[in-house]
Amino acid sequence: MVVNHTSQIGKTHLVDSLIARGVTVKTIFAPEHGFRGEATDGEKISNSRDPRTGVFITSLYGQNRKPTPAQMDSLDVVIFDIQDVGTRFYTYISTMHYVMEACAERNKPLIILDRPNPNGHYIDGPVLDPKFKSFVGMHPIPVVHGLTVGELARMINGEGWLAGSKTCPLTVIPVKNYTHQTPYVLPIKPSPNLPNQQAVLLYPSLCFFEGTIVSVGRGTDKQFQVIGSPYTKYGPYTFTPADKPGAINPPLEGKLCYGLDLSAVAVSKKEMMLHYVIDFFNRASDNSKFFLANNGFYRLAGTDQ
Repeated sequence: MVVNHTSQIGKTHLVDSLIARGVTVKTIFAPEHGFRGEATDGEKISNSRDPRTGVFITSLYGQNRKPTPAQMDSLDVVIFDIQDVGTRFYTYISTMHYVMEACAERNKPLIILDRPNPNGHYIDGPVLDPKFKSFVGMHPIPVVHGLTVGELARMINGEGWLAGSKTCPLTVIPVKNYTHQTPYVLPIKPSPNLPNQQAVLLYPSLCFFEGTIVSVGRGTDKQFQVIGSPYTKYGPYTFTPADKPGAINPPLEGKLCYGLDLSAVAVSKKEMMLHYVIDFFNRASDNSKFFLANNGFYRLAGTDQ
């Protein structure tokens, strides 16, 4: 089972539900942030065992990001059920890609339990240039791709995007009564730094700042709802990122940042709001140092254009 804390049926976890029905759960494959969804972004996850069920948890964000042949060979079927937020750089879909690839190589059936996309009502942003392919961008799709994970999985198969153009034996269980214009508020925060619906809706626009010297509020209680920097007084709102659970050693930790509080702004329903990035770049005290040297901005954008 490729699952995390969002894999709920009402208030019951999918793992518990299937075990109660006599299904043998061989292993849990855990994505970024871990099975419980508590680890900091980028934090390596170790293998472990679920204390409630005793099921072994295999990390797909540690020694390997793709299930190994040995990990796959004892399985009859793989189930993927993780809540996504509809952006190319959110890594749960990268994990799904590698699981599809492993299933294709060992001819194991994959069942995807589809879920609504909270940003599925529009499509925006550049299509990924293959030279910037990484774990935060694996497919030639826009930043905001408008797809559910099940729709994307079908596209990955149909376009031959798996290694060797292999095809995964795939079944998608669709969401009843869902259209892409159906508003959907996530009942559970999908990762530590997307704590509410406002953060989820701002995330496609603000994540570009992760490739810059500007903080997006990691280490505060308004993650992806505030933006600011200690190097330029961008606005009247101030905050100081601090080390805390889910945000270990956050960018600009301990530094007073000046900027904007966006926790109550109206979010565009039609497009990303890139004017924040453009404005902050233009107003930077030294915009030659605005982008981080690791080319993270290009990887997030998927282009150098």
